[in-house]
Amino acid sequence: MEQPGMAPPAARPAAKKKRARKAPKTFWRRIREPLAQSRFAKAAITNLFAYGLSFIRRTNPLVEGSVDLASYAYADSEPLVFGMWHGQHLLAPAIYPNKRGLVAMVSRSADAELNAQVVEKFGIEAVRGSGGRESKSRLKKGGATALIALKKALDAGKNVAMIADIPHGTPRESGMGIVLLARLSGRPIAPIAIATSRRKVLEKTWDKTTISLPFGGCAVIVEPLIQVPADADDAEMERIRVEVTAALNRATEKAYGLVDGPR
Repeated sequence: MEQPGMAPPAARPAAKKKRARKAPKTFWRRIREPLAQSRFAKAAITNLFAYGLSFIRRTNPLVEGSVDLASYAYADSEPLVFGMWHGQHLLAPAIYPNKRGLVAMVSRSADAELNAQVVEKFGIEAVRGSGGRESKSRLKKGGATALIALKKALDAGKNVAMIADIPHGTPRESGMGIVLLARLSGRPIAPIAIATSRRKVLEKTWDKTTISLPFGGCAVIVEPLIQVPADADDAEMERIRVEVTAALNRATEKAYGLVDGPR
């Protein structure tokens, strides 16, 4: 007879599995603050990630049909607002030509501190913020300040990069932040996607974070530029937001089609 207060035997393995899934997240939460306060730890991890991205890029040559950003056809239209999806952008710093100026928006979260330092290793300027939410939330996240900084970079002739979808919102659905930036700056949006044939998809993450692996092929796709009129009203802004979503999804589908199809 089962003793009172004891869990049924079948429930125990499930509880153990649940604890096992939570263990890495719990461990990261415990160590990330000490790491953030340690210059040595931050420098070591930043260098490791930067070297890793460079190695992955070198071992994933561009496949036929990809865009070579070093000779990007829309160079005459620069400066541009490059838009990407969350979870699909990790290899971008190693892909972007280091001789062409770029300013990237990076989240203000504690986890993104290392991201900011990694992109700076590739000569990319990092602006901290989170765009796309309603105005009150954008102000809280520093998004309004970041948008101003990105506009100044565009005014100075530098390209900027911005993740189009909203953190922990609906994945692969553009927020309004990137559309607002394009309207304020008068610069067009360039929807871009990067994919590698060898990759690990973290299925349980909200954005299906994709980690590129070495020794495969790489595809870069840039969809036609999207211009936002300076006098665009709310209805037009919403229409363009939907257009940006569709363009980024097309770019993503094409990029994965190139690396997963016959080569």
